[in-house]
This record gives sequence, C-alpha cells and structure tokens, in this order.
Amino acid sequence: MQQIFNFIIRNSNRLLFLLLLGISLTLTIQSHSYHRSRVISSANFLSGGVYERINRVNEYLNLRAENDELVLENARLKSLLFNKKDTTKAPLADSIKGIKPADIIVSKVIHNSYNTHENYITLNSGSKEGVKQDMGVINSLGIIGVIDNTSPNYSTVVSILNMKSHINAKIKKSNHFGSLTWDGKSTGFVQLEDVPRLASIRKGDTIVTGGQSVIFPEGINIGTVDVVYKKENTSFYVIKVKLFNDMTNLGHVYIIKSKDREELINLENKSKEKDE
Repeated sequence: MQQIFNFIIRNSNRLLFLLLLGISLTLTIQSHSYHRSRVISSANFLSGGVYERINRVNEYLNLRAENDELVLENARLKSLLFNKKDTTKAPLADSIKGIKPADIIVSKVIHNSYNTHENYITLNSGSKEGVKQDMGVINSLGIIGVIDNTSPNYSTVVSILNMKSHINAKIKKSNHFGSLTWDGKSTGFVQLEDVPRLASIRKGDTIVTGGQSVIFPEGINIGTVDVVYKKENTSFYVIKVKLFNDMTNLGHVYIIKSKDREELINLENKSKEKDE
C-alpha cells in the first residue's frame, strides 16, 4: 500500500494532467455533436471487430452441432421425398426386399385416418386390379397394414395404427418373434409383445416382419427398438418400436400378392379339421 502512495506522490503532476485532460475531452465530446459521433463510431468499430472475432470462434466451436443438425435435416427431407403425397410416380419396387415387381399392385392412398383407436386407410385400387382381402400393404420404408375390404375400384386397409391389428414380427438380428400391436397412443410408435426374455435386445435394433404368416414376406422393415419393458408376472418383454414410416403422411403404396396364400390356408384348415 505504501508503494502505491509513493507512486502517486512521485507522479502527482502527470496524474493531475491526465485527469484534467480526460475531463476536458469529456466536456468537449459532450458539447460538440461532431466529436461525439466520431467517438461513438470508433467505439462501434472496435466493439464490432471484437464481436466478429468472438462469433467466428463460436461458429468454429459449434461446427459439430451444426453438422449434426444438417444431417437430421437431410434425413427429414429424404423422408418427405419418399412419402410425398403429390408425387406422380411411385418408388421402384425392385428395391423392396423379397418382393418381385410382378407380385405387387401399385396403389395410392386417397384417405388416411390416424387419430382414432381403429384407423383405416383407403386406396384407389380394388378387385379389378386383383386386390383381395388379407393382402399386405407396404411402401419403400416399411409396412402400412392389411387389406380389409375391397370394391371394384377401391379397397380399405387396417392400418398398423389400429388396436385390432396383430402382425407377426421379429428382431432382425435374431429369430425371436412377437406380435406387433398398437396401444392407441402415439402415431410414431407401435409395440412388439410376447418377446421372450432370453432375447438379446438393444435400443436401435431393427424390427422386421417375421414371415410366419401368409400376409407379409419375411424381412420387411417396420422400425427400430426405442424402449424395452418387462411384462409383469410373465417371462416376456414388451418392446416400444419407433416406426420407419410417418403414418400421417402416406403417398404411393404396394399391395403384395401371395400366390401360395390359398394353398397354405387350405393346408392349415385340413390340419385343423383333423385335430377336431
């Protein structure tokens, strides 16, 4: 502290000069608009340069987050492109696993309900095009539902967002099966029930059709594992599945023909009749 006092005493004349100079400059700036504008302009220039450099640093540090946002935006745009309602041409069916172009009927959604517990979809294809009850309906992203009724020019589909819907499905990386249902809540999620607890399941695992029915071929995409629950008082899991499809935004779809369906049903009926 004594050193500070000594410094002030030794430099008292200089400090007094600087103080008086500061006061005079302040009074001059305040009393003359030209001087005041020049000072403000210089201050803005300096602060602007500082802010610009700080912003550049922040932009560099945030590059990773911005890149992640761009990736998500690209994914969203691709999803909208695939599901665009007004598209005049359906995606090529050659890319759909396990289905030949000759075994499908290309159709378009003309009505889609998704805000009730029992939702139905109407297509602009009917019995004239060969559409029959219990045919599977998919698009390039995954399953949509099952044909319920037909007329000559139209057909209705039991959406997978229907609490009465039950579809055989499995974990893609294993042969552990379950029944795909909907709890009537979110349009973006369905549930895979009755999966044995012996199954190895991780978040992000892909869920596909199981192939244990005559409706859907094996391996058609459905969604990914979001949450796994233990079903109380049982030895089974309930899996919350995030759908690949945006079921609120559907355009062209594929109705799957099954050449062997009637043969398999007749065979199964004969086995049931013998048991009875």
